[in-house]
Amino acid sequence: CQNIFRGIVASEQVFPYPIALDEEQRENLEMLVPIAERVMTEQNDPLLNDQLESVPEPTIQALRELGAFGLQVPVELDGVGLTNTQYARLTEVVGGNDLGVGIFIGAHQSIGFKGILLCGTDEQKAQYLPKLATGENFAAFALTEPSSGSDAGSIKTRAELNAEGTHWILNGGKIWISNGGIAEIFTVFCKTPVLDEKTGTVTEKVSAMIVERAFGGVTHGPPEKKMGIKCSNTAEVYFENTPVPVENVLSQPGDGFKVAMQILNNGRFGMGAALSGTMRSVIQKACEHATARIQFGSRIDGYGAIQEKIAKMSMIHYTTESMAYMVAGTMDSGYEDYQLEAAISKIFASEAAWFVTDEAIQILGGNGYMRSMGLEKVMRDLRIFRIFEGTNDILRLFVALVGIQYAGGHLRELQKAISDPISNFGIVMGEVAKRGKGAVGIGSGNSLAGDVHPNLSEAAALTCKAVDAMGQTVEKVLIKHGKGIINEQFVLNRLANATIDLYANSCVLARCTKSLNEGVESAHHEEMMTKVWCNESYARIMDNLNQLKNPEVLDNFKTMAKISEAVCSKNAPVQGNPLGF
Repeated sequence: CQNIFRGIVASEQVFPYPIALDEEQRENLEMLVPIAERVMTEQNDPLLNDQLESVPEPTIQALRELGAFGLQVPVELDGVGLTNTQYARLTEVVGGNDLGVGIFIGAHQSIGFKGILLCGTDEQKAQYLPKLATGENFAAFALTEPSSGSDAGSIKTRAELNAEGTHWILNGGKIWISNGGIAEIFTVFCKTPVLDEKTGTVTEKVSAMIVERAFGGVTHGPPEKKMGIKCSNTAEVYFENTPVPVENVLSQPGDGFKVAMQILNNGRFGMGAALSGTMRSVIQKACEHATARIQFGSRIDGYGAIQEKIAKMSMIHYTTESMAYMVAGTMDSGYEDYQLEAAISKIFASEAAWFVTDEAIQILGGNGYMRSMGLEKVMRDLRIFRIFEGTNDILRLFVALVGIQYAGGHLRELQKAISDPISNFGIVMGEVAKRGKGAVGIGSGNSLAGDVHPNLSEAAALTCKAVDAMGQTVEKVLIKHGKGIINEQFVLNRLANATIDLYANSCVLARCTKSLNEGVESAHHEEMMTKVWCNESYARIMDNLNQLKNPEVLDNFKTMAKISEAVCSKNAPVQGNPLGF
């Protein structure tokens, strides 16, 4: 994704669409998926879970027997040892049935003990993972505090080393911790004094620690009353002089922020797969109703307004699914740098699932609003996905700033090279050649032509044209704002939106190419969706980029900032009621 900010299509990470399963892995998955579907449809009751605000023990036991609590833990540590792609497919089954159960399982393994799996020593893994993988113990990820949401650096929980140097003494409180009331093992983030050996100064840095409830001084509040995902336990967790052995630090003292980012970046890919499952179920319910409902003498699926809804729901689901398995496949292929793609997948999936479910309720009309249909529960469950594991607003800024930083590095290299063009001839000429084409109206052409199926060449050409426009826009924005770009959130949001659409395009083009090449039954249907998706997304991308060049739009944003300031200064709408009282 970073190359998009330079106006370059780097196809090697996207084409061909990853087939990240060998024969044995595929056979294992083909055995596990039907078992998971049986547990989730026959054993699990989403509406009962929602009513009880907990998962009944028989369902938990069935999930234990499935191995659902240690899907990615190695087999030798009592887990199932699944790859990211295999994990995504099983997560999709859970997401299609009950997102509350998905969060219960996900909070445990996707973030709860993921730090031990990713950053733990062999001793830490051997000590903790077996009981966590079998579901004998549950885990929780304890980062959020009242004063620190998106700003993880502002946490107040602290740990001081005892006089003997054997234990960290932990004090503080965490809020909204998934599994907080049932977990035995916590990954806790706290401030610790860290000595800088070079300067000899002590500074406060975030550290990550494995904390057992059994250490003492660990308590929790009552389960929170939430809008959705009600069967997942969410509680405040308190630490009062909790002694944590020094060997329970993950990585090194002061590495907490790095550990948190590794956990969250690694865990985000599962959300796209889970929400693909949700959308598949929701579309099925909408179509079952539309094909059976007669109004004005005809089935409602024959009316244009309904057809447009179902087509858009299907396209956005196809795109989410393509993206989710692209990210999982990228991770399984050994790429280490997937943070932007995982963030984009999380943003896109959480917004796509909300759109699809909202449209499904509209298609079902009054039936969709009834509790018995199950869609109102899905809607309530979905709302949290745009907030947790990085709010979509913060992740958009993250996507834009990381991409801009990458493009800025190359721009600085070019500026430096231009100051000494003779010794840096290659760099300058390479960039001049790339830029020159655009300047004289030739365009960089369809650099994806050799990667996509011939049927998709026009859709690919549009995407390449949009990438070219993106590169030029980023360069102008960087020259205009310099380091001040970090504060231009209006600009950053639009660059992020364009990036999300461009990555989505590359995922559907790669997947559809694979389907057309292999002649799968749905290939023609996928081709129709891909072409419409790429046409519509091109219009969105160019609109986002053109807004950044339009003085009226930029003036409007300055005015909006003033409107917001006025409303916030009053803590209410500024104008009174039109009746005057």
